[in-house]
Order: sequence, then structure tokens, then C-alpha cells
Amino acid sequence: MQIAAVGSAFPPHYYDQETLLDAFRGAWNAQHHNPRRLERLHRAVLVGGRHLALPMERYEQIETFGQANDAWIEVAQDLGEAAMLDGLERAGLVPEDVDALFFVSVTGLATPSIDARLVNRLGLRSDVKRNPLFGLGCVAGAAGLSRASDYLRAFPDQVAVLLSVELCSLTLQLRDLSIPNLISSGLFGDGAACAVLTGRERQATGPRILATRSIFYPDTERVMGWDIGETGFKIVLSAEVPEVAKRFLPRDVDAFLASHGLTRADITTWICHPGGPKVLDAMQTGLDLPEGALDRTWRSLREVGNLSSSSVLMVLQDQLTEPPASGAWGLVLAMGPGFCSELVLIRW
Repeated sequence: MQIAAVGSAFPPHYYDQETLLDAFRGAWNAQHHNPRRLERLHRAVLVGGRHLALPMERYEQIETFGQANDAWIEVAQDLGEAAMLDGLERAGLVPEDVDALFFVSVTGLATPSIDARLVNRLGLRSDVKRNPLFGLGCVAGAAGLSRASDYLRAFPDQVAVLLSVELCSLTLQLRDLSIPNLISSGLFGDGAACAVLTGRERQATGPRILATRSIFYPDTERVMGWDIGETGFKIVLSAEVPEVAKRFLPRDVDAFLASHGLTRADITTWICHPGGPKVLDAMQTGLDLPEGALDRTWRSLREVGNLSSSSVLMVLQDQLTEPPASGAWGLVLAMGPGFCSELVLIRW
């Protein structure tokens, strides 16, 4: 299997972090007993700006979960279509070439799912195999690559597409003054990414997916996720996330690489999800990565924030624009609700 291309799409509404912080001050200063904490938390995530699904003034008009979810369905279709067309064009393919479509998101709900709604919009074949996946969160970009590659092992003459659409801004809880919600309001942004994968019997450029591994950490369900209630998605975000990354990733990465006769020193490119500064520092330290190994991930965090499942695919897209030498090894890595991690071994 090869990753033929990665496409992307963003909403047109981009705001720098200072503009967003001013808006949050206006919304929360009257309620929050310590407004300086809000500013400190937003600056600590090191995000320079983010795309929003809607113009900033529209968010004041959203009063219910239903209204937020309706907006998610509308925008997700537009961004999903744009990201898929971008990815397919980069791969030299058209919608009729797609045999299987994997759709991941954790920021909205729809039945029929967004992938179904795109069949008519994009002119996908009526026999396309749809695989909507909900609940994987930030890990879904890497996990989606794994599941799409699993499919292509069985159908090596086919094309599989992984589409991720995350509109994190539409999960905002304006009445939740908890530290996790204050952090997430400064960290997460909106965007979509599409990875196009081809089986081994099709001609394509791009790195090959050679192996994958899923790791679930027992009794960690409250480390990250959502509490879903009347007002929608309320963030669950434990301070333990960086510690889990630092403690377990070195062991898991080493075991995965060793099973293929490799060590960390053999990996040329590290394509990691930008979970946040503390998580990235924990990855850098725990894995003892060389200086600059996570530069693309840090840049993605600064420029667009954490896009949940779309982020690691954006970093992968960036890497594809400057591929390493033929034969170089890479590792795609992400963590998410479960708590779990996903590892994807690639080679150019």
C-alpha cells in the first residue's frame, strides 16, 4: 500500500490568537473569577491562530446542541468535499476511482453520515464501500491510515480514501469554566484532511505503509474524551496525557520497531500529532528525538492549532512536499481517547 497523496481544506474564517482571546475575554470576564488565568492558558498552548467553521459573530447565535450540530453537518460537507477533491487531484485520480471511503470525526453527529452525503455531491460510485468511524478523536488520523491499509491488503488493486473533518469550534461550551475547557478553547481549530491510498497492484508515488500497530492502555478511559449531554460535547482532558505519552510511548515504539528489525535511530521522519506543547515536549523527551525531529508538528500547532484527527494528516501532507531520500523510514504516531496510541511504519 502507498500513500499517493494528502489533500486538505480549511474554512475561510481565520483569526489570530489575540483576536480570539479578546472574544473569549468578552464572553467570560463577567463569569470567570480569574480572567488572567484564561489569558495565561491561551498563551501557553503556543497557537498563533486558527480557522473557525463559522464567522466569529455567528457563535453567539448558537444556543443549543442541535444548532451547533446542524452547522457541523453543513460545513463538514463543504470542507469534506474540498479536501477529497484536493487529495484526489494530487494523486492524479477522480472520484469514480474511489473503491472504499473511511470517514473519521469526533466533533459532530450525522445519520446518514457525512461520507454518505458526499456520494452524490462528488459523484462517487454507488458500490463505494463506506466506513464511518466516530469516537477515535485525535488518534483517528493515524488509526484511519491503519484501517485503510488493512482494507487494501485484501484488495490490492483498489483505491481507499481516508477523510477527516474536525470542526472543534462547534463543540465550544461557553458555560463551562473548567480548566480543560479553557485550555481546549485556545488549542483546537477547524479543518479537513484527505489521504489517498492505493493498493500494491496500482502504480503510485509516495511512501509505502509497511506495518501498523494499535495500543490500548487499560483503565484510562477518563484521560481524554467527551462527556455528551444536553449542551453537546464537554471536553474530558486530563493533566496525565503528557505523562502517559512520556511513560509508554518509548516502550511501545521500541517494541514495534524491533519487531521489524529497526530502532529509533533508523527513523528519518517523525510524523506526530500536535497534541499540545506539553505532549510534544513529553514525546521529544521520552523518545529522545534529535533536534528538529518534530519541527513540522510544532509548525502545524502554531499555524492552525490542534485539529484533532486531521492534524497528523496535515503534518503528513507537509512531509510529502519535501520527501526524504528513497529508502528512508518514517513513523506516523498519534494518541487519543481510549486512552490509546496508533503507530504506522512507512518507507519512501
